[in-house]
Amino acid sequence: MSNYQMPTLQDVLAARPYVYRHLQRTPLHYYPTLSTFMGAQVWIKHENHQPIGAFKVRGGLNLAARLTPSQQQAGLFTASTGNHGQSIAFAARAHGIKATIAVPQGANPGKVAAMRGLGAEVLFHGRDFDAAREWIMGVAEEKQGVFVGPTDDPLIHGVGTYALEILEDLPDVDTIIVPVGAGSGVCGAAIVAKAINPRIEVIAVQSEAAPAMHLSWKTGEMVTAPMETFAEGIATRVPFANTQKIMRHYLDEFVLVSDVAIQQAILLLLHHTHNLAEGAGAAAAAAALDLKGHLAGKKVVLVMSGGNLSLKTLKMLLVQKDDDEQDFAA
Repeated sequence: MSNYQMPTLQDVLAARPYVYRHLQRTPLHYYPTLSTFMGAQVWIKHENHQPIGAFKVRGGLNLAARLTPSQQQAGLFTASTGNHGQSIAFAARAHGIKATIAVPQGANPGKVAAMRGLGAEVLFHGRDFDAAREWIMGVAEEKQGVFVGPTDDPLIHGVGTYALEILEDLPDVDTIIVPVGAGSGVCGAAIVAKAINPRIEVIAVQSEAAPAMHLSWKTGEMVTAPMETFAEGIATRVPFANTQKIMRHYLDEFVLVSDVAIQQAILLLLHHTHNLAEGAGAAAAAAALDLKGHLAGKKVVLVMSGGNLSLKTLKMLLVQKDDDEQDFAA
């Protein structure tokens, strides 16, 4: 992608009218007990409060608003483990467009039901997100529809609006930590933060059980890796060229955390914030605990990217907590 023109702050600013036509700002809350526990001044950006329970809806709305009439008529096709699909379904309904979404076998049933509830056609295919994505690309081509990839630039422009809100609410933030699946969220955050104040540290986090984006960022090459994480919002097996280029340009650090650490972070956040984070949504908290020494005393924003945790997973985590007797008190 040598000729790829990276998105800019101006692109994110231009997305705002399309996003706020349908959405409200999400809260940025400071949590004293969580801050004491982590040894830093910790705020949570509550993208779990979006109508679909995840940040991606911002990008879907920006993309749908920019389609031509013929593209709207052709319909949108995409693949998702849940949140991206809900975003496209929500945006398609808002603009009167038909959406067809491929999901992997065993996809989160709550997210599937939500996509169908928003009017999308949901098709099951393949064992993971990437298999579903490769298949639905062919379907879109066959039906002459519009395929939406998880990192299309209009999506990055739209989701970047949450970073504008962070900087408006907490201009002197030191560090923003963002979970990474395909990378649209961290790219939007980094583009905005570095344009407004280059001294703001932007850290990405991914599960070590699905490290393709991390390995690609570290090596500078496109690395495919196993995908075994329970956290479907960050469950990617292959990297994406445009978000890799943006991350290599802007990111200060990219860390890996274990699935066990993410699971513990879900419970930690539930205890201190009374918010339910899905695996991806808790990954930033897991990273903050891992980076405790580095973050000491800093003003830190953790992006709770989504809250769509399945009841089955929540029940499993609560049973484990009873067995482990974990103490999350500050």
